[in-house]
Amino acid sequence: GAGFADVGVKAAVEKGVIPGPRLLVTTRAIVATGSYAPRGFAPEWKLPQGAEEADGTTLRGVVRAQVLAGADWIKVYADTPHGPGGKVRPAFTLDELKLIVATAKDAGTLVCAHATSKEGMTRAALAGVATIEHGTDGDIEVFRLMANRGVALCPTLAADEAMARYAGWKRGTAEPPRLRSKRAAMKAAVEAGVTIVNGSDVGVFAHGDAARELELLVEYGLTPARALRAATGDAARVLQLDATLGAVRPGRLADLIAVEGDPTADVGALRRVRFVMKGGTVYKAP
Repeated sequence: GAGFADVGVKAAVEKGVIPGPRLLVTTRAIVATGSYAPRGFAPEWKLPQGAEEADGTTLRGVVRAQVLAGADWIKVYADTPHGPGGKVRPAFTLDELKLIVATAKDAGTLVCAHATSKEGMTRAALAGVATIEHGTDGDIEVFRLMANRGVALCPTLAADEAMARYAGWKRGTAEPPRLRSKRAAMKAAVEAGVTIVNGSDVGVFAHGDAARELELLVEYGLTPARALRAATGDAARVLQLDATLGAVRPGRLADLIAVEGDPTADVGALRRVRFVMKGGTVYKAP
């Protein structure tokens, strides 16, 4: 949502100007014209937005321009709430999504797709995206399609929980429909054999609380060990970084944390970080 600021932050980290994590950046999410911008204002006003609108054959140029600007991946909104009633609907045709994926592939990049509806997820999977973010209303059929095509799911459970809390829901009370849908989707995804990767959508809720996503992955059906893999080895493989990251072994980058306790038995131990190393440099020590 901040133009190409993510490219600048990545460059600052890599040049040692500021300390920070290893970043893969997507720059501006690609959205269908009229499907994403702020609404409710006089139609003659064109308001700025963080995403980039495009349609049809112009999508090819947008993808290429983003890669030129420094995008490591391309992000697309396969569906959004738009049209009468604000219902979530597909934003791009299947051919448009295929064009985005093919153009990105020619440039050596992959595509991640925001999708919450079954149709949006289906089109994204058929188009060849690498990951689908959210997947709230997915069912066993679409998750089997994802598994067969090697599309990973990043469920962003903590973001949905945060949005429910902002709407007034309190933990310990009956779950709202969105969270019940999420729970059913996660069960179906696991049953279908979809690769689950950790990605919290942090920023929707407070930075520093990202361990909540792994706690919820366990609450929604993963073992602690599998949840940890979703944030390490499985994530590295999906991001195509498994030659250098995702496992502790000779030849890999020394990006390590140590926690107090055993997170394979109690995933909550991830909140008790006592040691942080990146690339062999210690940033936090007991």
